[in-house]
Amino acid sequence: MAPYRLTTIRILATLFWLAIAGAPLALPACAASPQKAGSSAVPAVIDINRASVEDFARLPGVGPKLAQQIIDYRTKQGPFRRVEDLMIIKGIGSKKWKALRPFVCVGCGASRR
Repeated sequence: MAPYRLTTIRILATLFWLAIAGAPLALPACAASPQKAGSSAVPAVIDINRASVEDFARLPGVGPKLAQQIIDYRTKQGPFRRVEDLMIIKGIGSKKWKALRPFVCVGCGASRR
């Protein structure tokens, strides 16, 4: 089988399993819609290297304690290199990371609100 066909098959299989699992598909940071002030329905995309405890606490599945753990880790270890580095933090496993992924980025500019 040609290599491009294997890549296409893998992409389609991944999309199929994401659709079945109900996982949200991540939009690029530039496609995220701006939020109205006071709106808490869907959080905006945030830069995990610049976000505050309050910014993290707005994300799905992140409370004040976990938000503080993220800040403490970032302060101690330095800036995150990629969003997958969040999984190093106790309390963020693959399931929670998948829920957070559409709302976080590294180096996407200032925290968006």
